Amino acid sequence: MHPSIEDYALIGDHQTAALVGQDGSVDWLCLPRFDSAACFAKLLGDDDNGHWRLAPKGADTCTRRAYRPDTLVLDTEWDTEDGSVRVTDLMPQRDRAPDVVRIVEGLKGRVTLRSTLRLRFDYGSVVPWVRKSDGHRVAVAGPDSVWLRSEPEVHTWGEDFGTHSEFTVEEGEKVAFVLTWHPSHEPRPDLVDPFEALEHSVDDWQAWAARCRYDGPHRDAVVRSLITLKALTYAPSGGIVAAPTTSLPEEIGGVRNWDYRYCWLRDSTLTLGALLACGYQEEAEAWRNWLLRAVAGDPADLQIMYGLAGERRIPEYELAWLPGFHGSAPVRIGNDAVRQLQLDVYGEVIDSLTLAQHAGLPPEPDMWRLHQALMDFLHTAWRKPDEGLWEVRGPRRHFVHSKVMAWVAADRTVRTLEENPELDGDVDKWRAMRDEVHREVCERGFDPERNTFTQSYGSRELDAALLLIPRLGFLPPDDPRVVGTVDAVRAELARDGFVHRYDASLDGSGPHGSEPSGSDLKDVDGLPGGEGSFLVCSFWLADALHLTGRTKEAHALFERLIALRNDVGLLAEEYDPVAGHQLGNFPQAFSHIGLVGTALALFDGEGDGAGADEAG
Repeated sequence: MHPSIEDYALIGDHQTAALVGQDGSVDWLCLPRFDSAACFAKLLGDDDNGHWRLAPKGADTCTRRAYRPDTLVLDTEWDTEDGSVRVTDLMPQRDRAPDVVRIVEGLKGRVTLRSTLRLRFDYGSVVPWVRKSDGHRVAVAGPDSVWLRSEPEVHTWGEDFGTHSEFTVEEGEKVAFVLTWHPSHEPRPDLVDPFEALEHSVDDWQAWAARCRYDGPHRDAVVRSLITLKALTYAPSGGIVAAPTTSLPEEIGGVRNWDYRYCWLRDSTLTLGALLACGYQEEAEAWRNWLLRAVAGDPADLQIMYGLAGERRIPEYELAWLPGFHGSAPVRIGNDAVRQLQLDVYGEVIDSLTLAQHAGLPPEPDMWRLHQALMDFLHTAWRKPDEGLWEVRGPRRHFVHSKVMAWVAADRTVRTLEENPELDGDVDKWRAMRDEVHREVCERGFDPERNTFTQSYGSRELDAALLLIPRLGFLPPDDPRVVGTVDAVRAELARDGFVHRYDASLDGSGPHGSEPSGSDLKDVDGLPGGEGSFLVCSFWLADALHLTGRTKEAHALFERLIALRNDVGLLAEEYDPVAGHQLGNFPQAFSHIGLVGTALALFDGEGDGAGADEAG
């Protein structure tokens, strides 16, 4: 049976990551970076697209599994008729080369295990040439070379274009496998000691987790989310990927399948706020510095996302040989949304720079010049229609959230100049822009009949991003228009209490059972089919309920949301409340950022972690 998205756990080395199923199979791994081609792509295909299963012979799903406390080291255990065994999976922080370490330990009795390794480079399309060398198995194809070794050595053989091992462990006995990648034109890197790697990884992760300043309710969930964000960080640059996967569907069998192995500017303020509030200033500074490098250049060329090191070209194409998760095709690599105009990112970048300054992060050269250049472009550009926060592939519109974020940019600029009179800038100009944007949004983006802001000017559709209005300081939480908007979003975009981004349906099957305005689907988002509830939007609803004085309801929603985490504490992008399954790319940074931010807002008493200010 094909696993569900929530059946997977994450391991990683701060440069890439793997997904390990409850059956002991590594079904997704891109080497050497998050955005490299996968050598295990069973997640989006079948066994022959690459995987590595290590489990008791004849066994199926594990009996139990868990991360070692405050680490990314995964223990998976099986109880069989012959005894019990544990497989420990990790990717040690790399020196030169990425390693996957899998350690088998006999817990009770005598258990026979089987390892099946099928390497398929280039997203499951290339079968490598495998040979023996110094007792190891070496797989080579084009630029890729992978070494497999075991300690102590076990018998291996090849069949079905795979490498197989069968061995027995008794109580207290350990067998370790190490899979190492390197460029095929370079010599093999030094071999790691798997048992030392395990010890160091546990120590390093636990020391990192101990730095977390949050000490409120559900600390375990907050720490697990922070560990996940750390695992999604590309250490060489400080960039944080939205997810380590591509094309996990937002609807099973649907076409809303996107590549999320890149860094989105939309996450910047929320990520910075969460890291800073929890005591991770070094990581926050690295993310801020990545942001500054990525957006440097002509402000008119600002993109919504960049590569791990700030790369700008992320061309989108499809992999026809992969059928997709549960047949959800197409499988896409790259992301054409990079070419969209999303004006909200200007506000997010400027809000991030302001938050970093207030938090005392060391200033970078020319940061204020960059700030000014972005504002000079936005001064006229904010009036344009755009594709909006959710990257709709339909016509451009005047999205209210985009305009609100233009107000944020102007507001933060005014405050920066007021607080730092030595800076060069025309504060009156930015005050005037702030007032003009605010006035226009309240006039054109608000529906007085329904007492709610709308998704775009003149529309009746709603948008979950409107929940951010009080958090961003655009209006105070007790403003009747804010309360009305929160109530409208909850009534029209929530299903079973979980919030959708917007109503993508056209047949009355959306969250509130009504047909969106417009004559065809392109008036909605340009795509067929629907999607699940967007988890970060449900966290935003909890925040908005708290801000508008309904804290008891906010607590209840937060409890429901953290209960959606899988058995090892991970969240995908979306959730299907009808089927009870997670949807979308996994694990999703935005969802875990939302969890941390809401926990801080509800329990920490030190702000909401988003850099939001009081309304001006």
